[in-house]
Amino acid sequence: MSKPLTGAAEAPGAGQAPEVTAVDERVPLARLAPLAVQHVLAMAAAPISTVFLTSAALHLSPARTASLLSAVLVLCGAGSLLQSLGVWKVGARLPFVMLPGGAAAALFLQIAADHGPAVATGSVFLAALLLLAVVPLYARIVRLFPPLVMGVTVLLIGIAMVRVAAQLVTGPTGRALPASVVLAALTVAVTLAAYLLLRGVWRQSAVLIGMTAGTAIAVTTGLGAFTPAAGAGFALPALLPYGAPRFDLLAALPLLIFSLTTLAEITGQTVLNSEASGRAAAPGRDVPKVARADAVMSLLGGLWGTSLMVTSSENIGISRLTGVRSRYVTAAAGALLVAVGLLAPVSRAVAGVPPAVVGGSALVVYALIAVMGVQMLARADLARQGHSMVAASALAAGLLPVVAPQLYAGFPSWVRTVLGSGVVAGTLTAVLLHGLFTLTARSGRAAGGVGAGRPSG
Repeated sequence: MSKPLTGAAEAPGAGQAPEVTAVDERVPLARLAPLAVQHVLAMAAAPISTVFLTSAALHLSPARTASLLSAVLVLCGAGSLLQSLGVWKVGARLPFVMLPGGAAAALFLQIAADHGPAVATGSVFLAALLLLAVVPLYARIVRLFPPLVMGVTVLLIGIAMVRVAAQLVTGPTGRALPASVVLAALTVAVTLAAYLLLRGVWRQSAVLIGMTAGTAIAVTTGLGAFTPAAGAGFALPALLPYGAPRFDLLAALPLLIFSLTTLAEITGQTVLNSEASGRAAAPGRDVPKVARADAVMSLLGGLWGTSLMVTSSENIGISRLTGVRSRYVTAAAGALLVAVGLLAPVSRAVAGVPPAVVGGSALVVYALIAVMGVQMLARADLARQGHSMVAASALAAGLLPVVAPQLYAGFPSWVRTVLGSGVVAGTLTAVLLHGLFTLTARSGRAAGGVGAGRPSG
């Protein structure tokens, strides 16, 4: 029986190979391929639904929708490779996958609706560059977005996304055909049934299963049509599909603020993924690497007409299910996504899914974002003095543009840009009020301490 290694015996070259952690484990190809497919299945619904939301809002043709889907899949794959393998100080070398940010997509579409898609593209570049610039200061910026502020932001984003997703069902007129409502409802029903009845990776693929079943129902019942775009072979996504980007700092404000809030989310995701992968959490080392990778892929996303790309740890459930926590599995999933994205028949076939089906799936996906916001607020200790008032005021500021879209119609354009965005108005209100309440509480404690230390007579 060998003795425990101590001292110099632990050094490489002393007869013992250095220990390989679970996150750095090399997985044989026979196991690597099916594991990678599982990760792809679990994450595929997010890019597909995001592309359809963008396509519906911008009235893209089937061919341009297919090109955008191809771009998003390639970016998801390249981002997963970058985060999993790392290059210099970009990428944390953790089993992360990358997705188009659902919240970022909602803000992108809002900017596009108000100022045009070229301005929205310019906003993506500005937000990505801002994220790169503030990475050295991330520890200070994260303090501006505690769970109370993040909870309000994510809840408002979820509400905004549900509103956008509903447009896939109603169409541009805002009045849905009964067939579209029924088809969306059936898609949601199948999604819920799959989630309730299935287990493991199939449960995590419930949204994708619902989308597939909804398409089959549409074709067989006549509730919708499956019309894939024409094309074959390999195809590269189109560069700058909305023309040359235009830069407007004020119009970009929603995405600029969102890019700052992602630092708080990145910190939580990195700690969670590190712990799940068996690596000691080191936010100071890994968070900047994750943020840089997000920024780099978002810059590429701007070139291909997408919104910000964000790193996700939603694949952790599969890692726990399979017991394999190797970053090489998510790297293989990334390579598979790149290949699928470049296969024109795949993206063009997916582009033929009926909008009402995608709308039903998107309603499930983005309503979950709102639920995540509620969960964050629950961790914020709303019983604490001032917290409930901050949350209430921020939610009121954020919901006003939703329930009364013309509220700021008579104000200057810059006011409409800032306050007319529920996410921006709510987040700014939460940050300012939280900071004010915190300073007031500190001042009160300091005054109380001074008074307590004085002689009483």
